[in-house]
Amino acid sequence: MESESETGAAADTPPLETLSFHGDEEIIEVVELDPGPPDPADDLAQEMEDVDFEEEEEEEEGNEEGWVLEPQEGVVGSMEGPDDSEVTFALHSASVFCVSLDPKTNTLAVTGGEDDKAFVWRLSDGELLFECAGHKDSVTCADFSHDSTLVATGDMSGLLKVWQVDTKEEVWSFEAGDLEWMEWHPRAPVLLAGTADGNTWMWKVPNGDCKTFQGPNCPSTCGRVLPDGKRAVVGYEDGTTRIWDLKQGSPIHVLKGTEGHQGPLTCVATNPDGSLILTGSVDCQAKLVSATTGKVVGVFRPETVASQPSVAEGEESESNSVESLGFCSVMPLAAVGYLDGTLAIYDLSTQTLRHQCQHQSGIVQLLWEVGTAVVYTCSLDGVVRLWDARTGRLLTDYRGHTAEILDFALSKDASLVVTTSGDHKAKVFCVQRPDR
Repeated sequence: MESESETGAAADTPPLETLSFHGDEEIIEVVELDPGPPDPADDLAQEMEDVDFEEEEEEEEGNEEGWVLEPQEGVVGSMEGPDDSEVTFALHSASVFCVSLDPKTNTLAVTGGEDDKAFVWRLSDGELLFECAGHKDSVTCADFSHDSTLVATGDMSGLLKVWQVDTKEEVWSFEAGDLEWMEWHPRAPVLLAGTADGNTWMWKVPNGDCKTFQGPNCPSTCGRVLPDGKRAVVGYEDGTTRIWDLKQGSPIHVLKGTEGHQGPLTCVATNPDGSLILTGSVDCQAKLVSATTGKVVGVFRPETVASQPSVAEGEESESNSVESLGFCSVMPLAAVGYLDGTLAIYDLSTQTLRHQCQHQSGIVQLLWEVGTAVVYTCSLDGVVRLWDARTGRLLTDYRGHTAEILDFALSKDASLVVTTSGDHKAKVFCVQRPDR
């Protein structure tokens, strides 16, 4: 589990000449970083002149019951095997595909599922606040706005809806093409989404002012707004990546051919200051890109990931792919999660593989804990695991689902993990670690 092979980067990769990292890699004590005051309104928000950046206090009201408190230790429940969760939300009647926590207070969750439903509910007791009604297809995207005043839901058919949290009223809706991804702008009530026709959409909510960013004639499979709020990185099914200027509506950089991927992109991520981008693909490669130059400055692929085998016509290959990736906020480390169950920790300063942490089944998503070198993973075996990226050691795990975990979210203080699963449930786990 503590392999430190140095073959994780392509030999012909240019060095990170313009990047600076921590000189001391052996950080023993990690200090919580102060995020500082919020950035002023950027050019994008200024262009949309009546966008209000002031945060408003939300009211938490609920008068419907859709929750199940977990039985105390020693009491036999209906779940098979151990259940470490504190709260189970059980109103969904099919697989629960997505979850997001409100960023302002981390007291509310929104979940969406295969039952064409989305719910906003309270983490402390699982109490339902309201249903985001009206979807006619599986709800695959759900997210709170930066100030927690709005919540957006999107289904596979491309129907997007936005609700005001305090009034529980729908304030905006739009029908786009088949939905691939959706994300709020980090500092403004602006919603972005990617669709199967290759377009990336950007709306000002609730008045509906719209821009479209036309990509190649293939699905826009993943996207992320950069921290400066002025650019977005979008990945496509044809293996290309585009960095868009959100104000001008034009691509700043296009990565294709050898700079791009040899298969559809599955995920993108940015480091905290927005200088670096990671892209992941079904070609099993993760590419490190300079957001300034648009050039690939590193390619990562663990040595245990074999090339895609050739298969006879009519047969299916047991393909592997990058499923999730992200940057550590306090050390020059990146994590990549693979469908074969490999969690790879890479050292960005040397572009080498630092650790490989093996899971029993495929990784669905990973998240770094802010201010530490701890990375969380959820996987198809229904387990959440916490790893120390400095040593590659498993710190702890949390169990309770009877099917695969499909998505998860982490509270800002890393005290709660909220998961969704194919067992039709969402669960809240209290994180307790002896090292803090």
